[in-house]
Amino acid sequence: MNTAGTIDRPQTHDPKKQAPMKPSASEPTGSVIPEFTTTTDANDSRENRTREMQLIPEALARAHMHERLQEAERERQAARLATARRMQRRAERASMRARRALAMAVMQ
Repeated sequence: MNTAGTIDRPQTHDPKKQAPMKPSASEPTGSVIPEFTTTTDANDSRENRTREMQLIPEALARAHMHERLQEAERERQAARLATARRMQRRAERASMRARRALAMAVMQ
């Protein structure tokens, strides 16, 4: 069998026969152990196992939390705005009552 394995079904389960992760272009130099010579099938089965791919779930979770925090902040701002408008209307009504009371006092 000359077909290369996949991440879910590797060709071999022996870690000594699998190649280490290849560094991606976005990784700093020296963050991944240097590659040693093994069979090309082991290299092919590991070529997609980059650090970037392994960190995708963390990046998604971070983006999701960032989005949730922004949504919560927008909701807090909307609640503050609604409260401020309600208090402004209440203050305007109190001002109108005070004007009427003053006008009634002046008229008598």
